[in-house]
Amino acid sequence: MRINQLIILLFVSSSLMFAVNPVTDFASNKLLKNANISLLVKDLNNGKTLYDFRSKNSTVPASTMKLVTTATALELLGPDFHFETKLEIDGSINSQGVLNGNLIIRGGGDPTLGSEKLGDPEFLNKWVVEVKKAGISKINGQIIADAGLYNQEGVNPFWTWEDIGNYYAAGVYGISYLDNSCRVIFRSGHAGTIPEIIRINPVIPGLTFENHLLSTKIAFDSCYFYGAPHLNLRSIYGEIPADRDEFTVKCDIPNPALLLTQNFTKALIENKIEVVGQASDIVPAKYTSNIIYSHLSPPLSEIVKETNIKSNNHYAEQIFRYLALKDNSIASTAGAIKVIKSFWKSKGLDVDQLFQYDGCGLSPMDAVSAEFFVDLLTYMRTKSQNKDVFFNSLPVSGESGTLVDFLSKSTLQGKVHAKSGTITRVKCYAGYIDLKEKNLVFAVMVNNANGNSKAVTKKIEEFLLKISTSPKRLKKSKLK
Repeated sequence: MRINQLIILLFVSSSLMFAVNPVTDFASNKLLKNANISLLVKDLNNGKTLYDFRSKNSTVPASTMKLVTTATALELLGPDFHFETKLEIDGSINSQGVLNGNLIIRGGGDPTLGSEKLGDPEFLNKWVVEVKKAGISKINGQIIADAGLYNQEGVNPFWTWEDIGNYYAAGVYGISYLDNSCRVIFRSGHAGTIPEIIRINPVIPGLTFENHLLSTKIAFDSCYFYGAPHLNLRSIYGEIPADRDEFTVKCDIPNPALLLTQNFTKALIENKIEVVGQASDIVPAKYTSNIIYSHLSPPLSEIVKETNIKSNNHYAEQIFRYLALKDNSIASTAGAIKVIKSFWKSKGLDVDQLFQYDGCGLSPMDAVSAEFFVDLLTYMRTKSQNKDVFFNSLPVSGESGTLVDFLSKSTLQGKVHAKSGTITRVKCYAGYIDLKEKNLVFAVMVNNANGNSKAVTKKIEEFLLKISTSPKRLKKSKLK
């Protein structure tokens, strides 16, 4: 009798364990049962796998791709690395302070020149001071921008046309200026009318718009700009709220290098330094390089923190492209991908699970597995000399950046350091869970769920809460 009772008890107990398996519960949920999921959770202290579901399957990562870009940059460049922009003269300065030649701005890929996020907003005034220190009172030539450190691709070829022309998909050049984005301010009338463009900040000489925008009864920004790099024409489609005296939408700057030379020329003239020639981004085939000043960006540690916490696409792409210079004289997307894959392969990661086409995760062609993310995150926390800088660059659940609402007011508030990723039909999280009794490293990646982003986020939150309180034991789902 007792034996039969024991058998029944063991059967019931094992059935309950399977029923409450967090992985099975998560993946079989009505919302996610048709989704492409890649999931892995490991004990960071001993490397044991705790929960696994198709962890080797590569899925679209969205902005979690920034983990790959920023981790690689910290490892190859170091947290104290500074992007460098040089002021150079091509010519000679006579005894009257006249530069007979051109002043060249040689770009170094710095994403922070004039940026709203980091850097010195008054840097142009300091450049004027440095020109005066060099003894120059007149430039008998031009201010020329040399953005040739990066190739002329500008916009990543693997981005969608809907994104290109908007501020979050700004072009990537050897010279970045003002986050490569501007504000277009509209005045909207009654629903069904075309809003009027009342001003642009900053002013971009020659920029024109084909305005097909509509005022409607929506309460949010659904405006999109379309246009190619270097071309001063942007088409506007979509909708903005009706009956607004002012409504601001951001778009990209078609040629940030040229705008920088125009604004620098203006600043010099306003400070009594005559510039004879027009600002230009056409670089002479050959020119001498006599450096009069080097402008340094904030350290990479700060740039990476802004990139991850605020999910800054522009910063991520500038960093990503720069990585190509490790093995190439000119930065390109293809060169950056090769450098990144080579580095992580040398660290033992399975780069066959990494399909990277950009640095920020905007491309729908990007794909990464949960296993690759967990292996990268494990390396960065346990082996990297930059582990603290990387860890502190991640948003914190319920407290900062893109995780400010994630797990807020739950038992995991303040205990998850992770990167999120969100685009249409994509919701991903990858990072660390730090608890008193255990430390976990995880990646949960969901594509094509039968529900909206908010609903998927809730299910991921529920899963993480369950595993943070479950015993440390292997949970491999039997679902396929």
